[in-house]
Amino acid sequence: MDISVRYRRVGYLSFFFSGICAISSGIIVSMLQERYGFSFSLTGSLLTAMSIGNMAAAFLSGILPRFIGVKNTVLILCFGYFLGYMLTAFVGLPWLLLLAFIMVGLAKGCALNNSTVLVAKYSENKTRNLQIMHSFYATGALLCPVIIFAMAKGGGSFPMIGIALCGLIMWGIFATGALPKKEIKGAEKTSQESRSFMRSVDFWLLTALIFCQNAAETSVSGWLVTYYREQQILSGTLSGYTMSIMWGATLIARLLIAFVLPIKNKFRALFLMGLACTALYAVMIPISSPLPASMMLFAFAFSMAGVNPMSTAGVGEAISQESMGVMLPIGAIGAIVMPLIIGLAADKFGLQTGMMLNLVPCAGIAVLSFILWNRNTKKHSKTV
Repeated sequence: MDISVRYRRVGYLSFFFSGICAISSGIIVSMLQERYGFSFSLTGSLLTAMSIGNMAAAFLSGILPRFIGVKNTVLILCFGYFLGYMLTAFVGLPWLLLLAFIMVGLAKGCALNNSTVLVAKYSENKTRNLQIMHSFYATGALLCPVIIFAMAKGGGSFPMIGIALCGLIMWGIFATGALPKKEIKGAEKTSQESRSFMRSVDFWLLTALIFCQNAAETSVSGWLVTYYREQQILSGTLSGYTMSIMWGATLIARLLIAFVLPIKNKFRALFLMGLACTALYAVMIPISSPLPASMMLFAFAFSMAGVNPMSTAGVGEAISQESMGVMLPIGAIGAIVMPLIIGLAADKFGLQTGMMLNLVPCAGIAVLSFILWNRNTKKHSKTV
């Protein structure tokens, strides 16, 4: 088998199981809140702890391979899914749960960084193959509520144990995936060449865009189950299936972008996505009826589905473990800050008010995409 195909398959399959494990966090946090009676602030802190681990992993994934190799880095950090979720199954102490979600975040960030580099570096069509990779993630995310609630029939901590085992499978894929022992293709560049992206305004604008996308998406995937339960929009096990609605829409949109819709100008497309997700989110949160709320969630997720892979593909040939080790940790700060802000605002002003604050990063996607579109239009006009 061609080495490029092998590496892409490792990226696709690992991202599938990472989708199950990462998106399960919102449902499991809601279960933990219900079990132990945590405040909104503490619940938000658990989501923030995961995002801190995610940010740290993205940084470590760009640095550690120089010293211990890619495979050792991946196997150490990605074991966090198994260890973290096993901890949530058996402990209720807040500080141990914070540690557990940091480990989950380490695994999430490591899988994201290395799968992105594997697929992008070994693809002729980066935009298409990154959309396919994120479609695998969306498929895993779509299935996670089904897995959790099937395991919940066993009672107690079976859902956490089930997700931990999914994390162990992902670890096994990396362990048997013949990953390069040293840095992935492109490491032969000189230090100055490999860091040329640091001088690119577009790179930093794309990084800011990923920041806003992470903030908006993590807040919805992390808080929406709790929000729908608290507002009695969807109750019981039905609230958990909001993630299936969200990621079903995401999967459909990403497959359409990869195989059907011709995207001629990615920055114009990003701008239109930003406008759509801002408007749809503003309408979605005040809705209190189950069916309209579910329909608006589907539309919102559909509009945001292509933002992350398309933004990452916008980096172009500068994609490397080092550039991703800068972009992804900074982007992950959005996923750290926004869920915590929502939790703090919810304790003081109510959860609906906290959720409405998520309009800020949604609008940020539109504004930053417009700036990128304008800049690249001017560049193109100068070269014609």
